[in-house]
Amino acid sequence: MGGISPDYLTSGTLVVPDQVIDYTYGRAHTFFGSEHKSVTHVDFTYPYCETLRQTVIQAAARTRIKVVGRGTYGATQGPRFESAAEIRRMERDGADIVGMTGMPEAGLARELELCYASISLVVNPAAGKAKDTISLKEIEMNLETGMAPVRSLLEQVIPLIVQG
Repeated sequence: MGGISPDYLTSGTLVVPDQVIDYTYGRAHTFFGSEHKSVTHVDFTYPYCETLRQTVIQAAARTRIKVVGRGTYGATQGPRFESAAEIRRMERDGADIVGMTGMPEAGLARELELCYASISLVVNPAAGKAKDTISLKEIEMNLETGMAPVRSLLEQVIPLIVQG
């Protein structure tokens, strides 16, 4: 995950986004509109399940895992990283973080009426937000160290979900 906005630039920051902007294309993005299912429109005003988001945020607070409890996730096509100009556009659009996953998953979950949330780990400043270019080695190192708090958080959240 790349950090765009100033509060999201530090590697290791965990974000529980509350909004998403979909910049992807060509991905299967619906279960509807085929010969098997007619077109069905779903409300996507709030793309993530607020109940699950709050469960994650509260579990983080109880275990003293620092998370940013809001943010807009910009989902890009990948596999290449974005250009600095694309990041500037995304910043003007209101994106705080950028990644290559998250869509169409959020939309598909909504179509199936599944509760869905995201825990996003910032592993680098987005293109043009740091002095240097993006380093895959640095990303891999930040992923390795940053996943420990994600695992700890999931260990707290999953039993709460299972208990209902």
